[in-house]
Amino acid sequence: MSSNKSRPNRQRSALEPQRRRGKDRVAALMEAAAGVIAERGFESATMAEIAARAGAQIGSLYRFFPNKEALADALIYRYGEIVREAFEKIEARASALSVHDLADALLNVLFELHGESQTMVALLEARSEWSVKRNEFRRAAVQYIARILTLRAPHLRPDTVEDVAVVLLHTMKTLKALTIQQGVAINTGAPAELREMTRLYLASKFGEK
Repeated sequence: MSSNKSRPNRQRSALEPQRRRGKDRVAALMEAAAGVIAERGFESATMAEIAARAGAQIGSLYRFFPNKEALADALIYRYGEIVREAFEKIEARASALSVHDLADALLNVLFELHGESQTMVALLEARSEWSVKRNEFRRAAVQYIARILTLRAPHLRPDTVEDVAVVLLHTMKTLKALTIQQGVAINTGAPAELREMTRLYLASKFGEK
């Protein structure tokens, strides 16, 4: 018969700190975890290594995150919040942006979140139950972009808005792939050409020069 000693620990969720000091400590632990997981993968990353990267005692890590799965869940949730905040910043000024600036703002989202994205790739590929989050993130991104497009060009039909949002999301991914390869920034003319194509594409859809 297998032991049940570890099961309750796996079922516990992360502890939500109430004080500023605790929140700062959790933020540092999660930042360290994101770095270790991005470099080594989820299965190879250890709680001891994560604690050491954060300059914390292992007991402090286990206090807030009873196991590595709870830590991964927290990182996945944090990524969703970071993406949401990035799009909401654009949404807040969408109606005042030129086509040129709107195209660049959208194209920059995934590029600027590259570090976080590396961690997410490592996590979502590690467990089948987490892989479903990939589609959730994609659907959420399309919805954010569609909302921004509607604010900037309210005359567009809803079905057109969704189609354009899908095209833009794939273009954002392509730009990141052209700009960064295996975590290293590269310098070619292709990203600049893709940016110009996106500006012209949006201008044509908005009916603007």
